[in-house]
Amino acid sequence: MAESERETVLDLAAVGIGPFNLSLSALADGVPGLAYAAYDRRPAYDWHPGLMFDWAKLQVGFLADLVSLIRPTSRWSFLNYLVEHDRMYPFYIAERFHIPRREYADYCAWAAARIPGLHFGTSVDAVEWDAGRDLWLLTVREVATGATRVQAARNITLGIGTEPALPAPLKDLAGHPRVLHSGEHLHRIDALAAAGVRDITVIGSGQSGAEVFLDLIRRQKETGWAVSWLTRSWGFAPLDYSKLVLEYTTPAYMRYFHGLDPEVRDRLIASQWQLYKGIDSETIDLIHDELYDHLLDGDRPPVTLLPATALAAAETGGTDGSTLRLTTHHADTGERAVRETSAIVAATGYTARRPDCLSPVDKLIAWDPKGRYDIGEGHRVTTAPEVTAGLYVQNAELHTHGAAAPDLGIGAYRGALILNAVTGTDHFPIPRRTAFQTFGPR
Repeated sequence: MAESERETVLDLAAVGIGPFNLSLSALADGVPGLAYAAYDRRPAYDWHPGLMFDWAKLQVGFLADLVSLIRPTSRWSFLNYLVEHDRMYPFYIAERFHIPRREYADYCAWAAARIPGLHFGTSVDAVEWDAGRDLWLLTVREVATGATRVQAARNITLGIGTEPALPAPLKDLAGHPRVLHSGEHLHRIDALAAAGVRDITVIGSGQSGAEVFLDLIRRQKETGWAVSWLTRSWGFAPLDYSKLVLEYTTPAYMRYFHGLDPEVRDRLIASQWQLYKGIDSETIDLIHDELYDHLLDGDRPPVTLLPATALAAAETGGTDGSTLRLTTHHADTGERAVRETSAIVAATGYTARRPDCLSPVDKLIAWDPKGRYDIGEGHRVTTAPEVTAGLYVQNAELHTHGAAAPDLGIGAYRGALILNAVTGTDHFPIPRRTAFQTFGPR
């Protein structure tokens, strides 16, 4: 490996450019002398395009932008984006605290096209440890040309996001042309309509499931399909958006949560699902309005909502395999039932992914008994004692930091912690008064 390939040493290299590493990049732009770069294999910034409904709103307030909760005077704030687009007064009059999702996506794309140090169309294929120089070595590949080079970095932050998850009963149907994850919905639903699908079943009752279900029943007059919606939860329940409950997504609770025993943390995450897996009340209202209109119309295909109904098995049926046969289990009665459908949209969430690029250093990383990163309070992954360089993660610490981990409102705070640690200075003041509640005995 030629020494010339290693001449530039980054203080921090970011792998993946989703909202959280984009937030880190925006804050990094204000750190004098910081050698920084971020890499993403995609050709440009894009955020959940398969669920970018025109009417969908962000579930957090606009202050949960890339920088404002830490550095509101940054040129990368949402308010400055409005000024740059001459929309400040219309926004002021609109009084929108929860902005349209497409506006937030456009804001992020605007920032991603302008923040220095971002490299799209660039894949990080491998990460190795250079013990002699105490550096990470990143094998970086230009997707378009295939050209590779080696980039040295003192610290790495992983922000590669999560990947679609299918429940065990659907694993064997992965790749079936009429089984799709909700993240693909807008990319594939028109093809299903063109194929003459007569009924669709949505599985899962989080925000994505609710939005997909609403979109499907709004299309009924045009497509003529019947729609069913199943959830294993007790009901199609809302996000708990009450003020004191929202304090469980603040840094104060995140610090408290991290100090708990791992068994306690896992139990709490399972019980606090309405903090991050529920449906916002406005979407629930829109669904009910649509169902009432369905009742008034009288001639639409049937709509079926089945709470407390878990998918136990799924298989293809019919001579041509076009029918999907679902076996369900009712949580309250214990009864099993068999339903047939033409297509399935699995709104079954996402799971943390272990990036392939870490394979060369896998044994230098501390994993918990469930194969998850062992992560310190400052979002640094525990590594072998001989590894002195930092490895940080974003949105991979639900199990160690609680329900705040995937929340956009924690992005700037977490980025500030990482940048302060990397630079060794308190470049960003860290807010301490973030909740009225005192979590724990003290």
